[in-house]
Amino acid sequence: MLSPDASLVRLERWQALTPDQQRCFAPLCPELVVELASPTDEGPRGLTALRRKMDAYQSNGARLGWLLIPHERAVEVWPASGESQRLEQIALLQAGPEFPGLQLQLAEIWAG
Repeated sequence: MLSPDASLVRLERWQALTPDQQRCFAPLCPELVVELASPTDEGPRGLTALRRKMDAYQSNGARLGWLLIPHERAVEVWPASGESQRLEQIALLQAGPEFPGLQLQLAEIWAG
């Protein structure tokens, strides 16, 4: 069982869960997962471990993953299919056609 730092589940999938399932870790993989790395992360929270988590989310049906790496001012974007892509020094992260209108301003994250 994995738990991302932030996630998004489509409303119809959430509503299909029972009330008991909604009160605990839901038995599903979110459509969007976000992990936030720290420069002091080691062991189970290190970048290698976070990349393994992103692989697991992708393998289990996540349609989009964002691995935010503030100390490098970089984002690794993990699409539903294909290889991850690294973006550096960007101010605005957009989810694209999978989640129209969803975007994340990165200035505060980069500022620490």
